[in-house]
Amino acid sequence: MPSTTEITVSQLSRLIGTPVAPVLIDVRTPEDLAADPRILPAARCFDYQSVAQWAATFTGRDAVIICQRGQKLSQGVAAWLRHAGIRAETLEGGFEAWREAGGLLVMTTVLPRRHAAGHTVWVTRSRPKIDRIACPWLIRRFVDPQAVFLFVNAAEVPAVADRFYATPFDIEDVFWSHRGDHCTFDTMLQEFGLASKPLDHLATIVRAADTAKFELSPQAPGLLAASLGLSRMYRDDLEQLDASMSLYDAFYRWCRDAVGETHDWPTHQQPIGAQPAGAKIS
Repeated sequence: MPSTTEITVSQLSRLIGTPVAPVLIDVRTPEDLAADPRILPAARCFDYQSVAQWAATFTGRDAVIICQRGQKLSQGVAAWLRHAGIRAETLEGGFEAWREAGGLLVMTTVLPRRHAAGHTVWVTRSRPKIDRIACPWLIRRFVDPQAVFLFVNAAEVPAVADRFYATPFDIEDVFWSHRGDHCTFDTMLQEFGLASKPLDHLATIVRAADTAKFELSPQAPGLLAASLGLSRMYRDDLEQLDASMSLYDAFYRWCRDAVGETHDWPTHQQPIGAQPAGAKIS
């Protein structure tokens, strides 16, 4: 009989990158992390031995606990979290099962340092349109759900990054920026190791919209139109970012699940009042 406290690799993979994804808690040992420092998308690493100290952080959340093979460490932590009233499952087969199945894994060697509160901080130019919204969406869905984004005057980005220990992105002469014909979104996919068919497809749409190369993607004009509309609906950049998250969620789900689906007005139904074919009109 299957366990009621486990989630399979295929089940979890359907949730990754979506707004309903559970919190992913990696409790692998330091030795296992050193052997492969990659983590599941948006996962956080915690010491299993101090679970009593950090358990309350996840009150009211759904959590999936990951250890190397889905055995004693993840099951013990998940049991402790459930004792604390937190809905917790373990990943069946653990990190090894996820890796063997070809699941997305994030390179931690390029992750910006986390602040004391546990989140990363990023800074870029104000009044975002395409890339400066797409990148925060990618970070919050696949890298750090609690990431903080600062939007400031373009000339002040380097100084704000220095004073507030933030990571600058999508400006000239920084690591996280355009490279050749590719946008910052492309750079993040490459550096974080997040290459996948749906995300690569979305990257093409973002690049086409951000650089006005609409021949790359027929969906790009729609993304540009929606993005420009949102930028005019919201004066506050953070409100615009919050409102735009569902836009990128929708594009991602289309890239992942619906590229082969079409839609048209149903023509198989006869209009009301129409005469059947061959009927005489008196």
